[in-house]
Amino acid sequence: MFTFKIDHEIELKLLEQDDAPELFKVLDQSRRYLREWLPWVDGTQKPEDYQSVIEMWLKQFADSNGFQVGILYKGAIVGMIGFHAIDRSNSATSIGYWLAEAYQGKGIMTRACQALVDYAFHDLKLRRVEIRCGTENKKSRAIPERLGFTHEGTIRCGEFLYDHFIDVDVYGLLSTDQ
Repeated sequence: MFTFKIDHEIELKLLEQDDAPELFKVLDQSRRYLREWLPWVDGTQKPEDYQSVIEMWLKQFADSNGFQVGILYKGAIVGMIGFHAIDRSNSATSIGYWLAEAYQGKGIMTRACQALVDYAFHDLKLRRVEIRCGTENKKSRAIPERLGFTHEGTIRCGEFLYDHFIDVDVYGLLSTDQ
């Protein structure tokens, strides 16, 4: 299956059905932490819940419409990253990501995001990459800020999380910005 080595610690892997138990374990161990910012956490209650999702991700990859990959740190799945979709008519994509709580602060997500940005601009020849983060999610917002994205605005009440709305910051990077 497709893998992409970023450096001596990190590689990205297109997930297969056999990865569902490990992916679920990582999610489950950080459930309370991830739930604060991700609206789908409560809907994932057992490893089997990933089966249809992994199938959808594999189809997305096969259709060349973005991809969702596991982030492996020293060989273990610690989170996910990917292009939500590829808007070819506007030469743009957006990146989504999450990382287990125990692996925060190691530069893992910054390196993974940089690899996707490079891939978007150099391999896919896209013009724009966007990242959206909860306004109060300081760790997530630090990624695009560290990578030189421009804060383009805030969408008030931009996402519904379980029982409340949160504001969402929009960051953009153009191929000409680098």
